[in-house]
Amino acid sequence: MTRYDTLCEQLPQHPKRWLITGVAGFIGSNLLARLLTLGQQVTGLDNFSTGRQANLDEVRAEVGAAAWANFRFIEGDICDGAACARACDGVDYVLHQAALGSVSRSIEDPVRTNLNNVNGFLNMLVAARDAGVARFVYAASSSTYGDHPGLPKVEEVIGKPLSPYAVTKYVNELYADVFARCYGMQSIGLRYFNVFGRRQDPHGAYAAVIPQWVTAMIRNGELRINGDGQTSRDFCYIDNVVQANLLAATAGEEAANQVYNVALNDRTSLNDLYAMMRELLIQRFPHLQEHRPSYVGFRAGDIRDSQADIGKARQRLGYAPTHRLRAGLEQAMPWYIDHLGSTA
Repeated sequence: MTRYDTLCEQLPQHPKRWLITGVAGFIGSNLLARLLTLGQQVTGLDNFSTGRQANLDEVRAEVGAAAWANFRFIEGDICDGAACARACDGVDYVLHQAALGSVSRSIEDPVRTNLNNVNGFLNMLVAARDAGVARFVYAASSSTYGDHPGLPKVEEVIGKPLSPYAVTKYVNELYADVFARCYGMQSIGLRYFNVFGRRQDPHGAYAAVIPQWVTAMIRNGELRINGDGQTSRDFCYIDNVVQANLLAATAGEEAANQVYNVALNDRTSLNDLYAMMRELLIQRFPHLQEHRPSYVGFRAGDIRDSQADIGKARQRLGYAPTHRLRAGLEQAMPWYIDHLGSTA
């Protein structure tokens, strides 16, 4: 039995109070569903800038009325210190997911990215400190590794940032460390690597590659691959990320005030990802027999290859990924087909 299995048995017997920022988003809504299923009391904060009411509605239908009664929603912005303070009141654990994501968006709008990801993060740290929360877990990013060429990526070795987004995520780690030193706060940063799964938004210029591609393939639309298709990523299914968050929140003090990679320690090229997705969809959508991707230029701010060493998370948190890439795609594909196939 893994540490996560044990935790999932123990939590319903000893419910805690959790805050999820960005609760209406992709990762936040999946955290919400899992915690409510485990009988926890959850407060959610979101301003719906990128989150969606439909995600909350889906979680409500999934967990049922009794579990949903344990959820309190606050519509508010992490750039508003008063909203952060209200959300943190009486909370044991904070799972801070709210941010303005996307490397390319940060290049286009660095000021707004900094406002949300640095000022908003600092507001949340202050609110959590003042509320006396036991643990502050936050979404860090693999973009922090910047231009360092080493593979797999090890937490203690980073390079120079390649985008404003990467700068903001590194600043988050610095602030968390300073709050530990100055105020004795316990925090853990989780460096996510290319997360995918149900409730991930396929819309807009900044959508993640997998839901964008599923939508294009189902609708027989144009599918663009940046570069030559040999760019590789460590794709991580959402259930692995949920596991990492719950483990980080409840791990012993010796695990605190660290950052951890959340991934698989694997690399998949964009060409191989396309082939895998096509194989999973082709029986349901025969038009994919003739479907081919289009290749366009490399995207500014992107790195060539990414792969995470997850030894530290395994050892200190008990992290044990349950889904490899193909298993995650197989698990997510029914949701993708039901929700993305008819999007306008």
